[in-house]
Formats: sequence, C-alpha cells, structure tokens
Amino acid sequence: MAANFWASSHCKQLLDPDDVDVLQPLDRERGLTQEEFKLIKIHMTNHIWKLAQQVKVRQRVIATAVTYFRRVYTRKSMTEYDPRLVAPTCLYLASKAEESTVQARLLVFYIKKMCSDEKYRFEIKDILEMEMKLLEALDYYLIVFHPYRALLQLLQDAGMTDLTHFAWGLVNDTYKMDLILIYPPYMIALACIYIASVLKDKETTAWFEELRVDMNVVKNISIEILDFYDYYKGDTCKGEPVKGIPEERINAALNKLATK
Repeated sequence: MAANFWASSHCKQLLDPDDVDVLQPLDRERGLTQEEFKLIKIHMTNHIWKLAQQVKVRQRVIATAVTYFRRVYTRKSMTEYDPRLVAPTCLYLASKAEESTVQARLLVFYIKKMCSDEKYRFEIKDILEMEMKLLEALDYYLIVFHPYRALLQLLQDAGMTDLTHFAWGLVNDTYKMDLILIYPPYMIALACIYIASVLKDKETTAWFEELRVDMNVVKNISIEILDFYDYYKGDTCKGEPVKGIPEERINAALNKLATK
C-alpha cells in the first residue's frame, strides 16, 4: 500500500500548507473572506456527508468526494464553481471512481428531499455538466489514498485495537480540514492514534520510536486537529460533536458568490 501511495498521483499532488486555503482572485473580488471560505468548505463537507448517508455509500466514497471538493478549490474559484453544485457532483464522481456508482437521478431526488433552499437544488443535467468541469479541474487524477486502512494496520501492530472506534472518529473529522491535501495518509492516521493514545492514557513512546517517523510532523498534525475542535467549540475528544456553523453565517458567505 505504501509503495503504491508514493508512486501515485495523490502523492505527487500533496500541497504545501501555504498553498491551501488560498482565496482565488474572483472570490476575493466578491468580498469573500478567508474565514468564510473555510466555513463554506466545512459546511459543504457536512452536506456531502448527509447526502451520502441518504444514498448509502461506503465511508471511502464520502472521503474521496470530500477530497475532490477540497482539491478543486485549491485551483478554482467558488464564484465560478458553485459549491452547492460541486458538492453533490463530487459525490457522484467519487461513487464511480470507487466503484460504488450512485445514479445522478438518485442524488437529485435526495437533494430535493433534504434541501428547501432552491439554490441547493439541481437537475441531472447540471450534475453531468459539472462532472466534466470537475474532471478537468482535477486533471483527471481520481485515485485517492485515505488514512483508514493504515489506521487499522497500525493499531493492530501497536496492540491498541481498543482505540479503533475513537481514532476512526478522529480520522473522519480530519476531512473537515485540508489535511488530506497536505500530508501522507499514514501520517494522518498516526496523528489520530497519537491523540487517542494520549487522551486514553496509553503508553506509546517506545512504539512510535520504533516506527522512526518524524514525530514533529505527527505532533503538528495533532495540534491542527485539536485546534480545529477548540475553534469550533465542539470536542469529539471529550465525546462532544463538532457544532454546526450558524446558518446565517453560511448564507451570508454563499450570497457573496454568483447566484444560481
């Protein structure tokens, strides 16, 4: 698995942290702030998650869809690529890439069922047209590696399978950030294990030393995750969900973009 990752397009496309969360000129002209840009990405990540639960796809499909969504906005503006359409289209594209195809008409059906706001509601042709734009924006690189498999293997190796559920939840929440665009998946998995082991009072110092990984990177990722929980006032590490962003803040940010 590791060898495949290092030879993959995913590995070649890892970004410097300074190249993520950068506003495109068109969005800046619309008055979108960097904070609003982040909020929209978190909100639409949640939207993908909720829609995916309706159409019942595997966790991997959701993670790939969110990765596509976040990768697109390192290259394209939200003004030109409406996130309300990009989000379901990423899920549609990811379902095909992960060989768990969901029909576009099914997505359209559930979007209309879930969303009362007309600006979230699209037709099949809209999704199919956006799919072609996203393929181009992604340079047709659709293979994504995720931390989940590495997490399970590492926990088994460490003899800490009792942390699986907790650490898995931490990995899920990393997709509300841009970590998957910056770090190798196994390093994200290690950071989640590190957080879980510290909070559950597991002694892992010797095990991490044997791995010979850069603990500065592991700790930096861990700090980003914990800072995220702290900022959004919800702490999964204490059994609390990450709280939703007030709807008025999201609407105010989205209203700055091109309307449907």
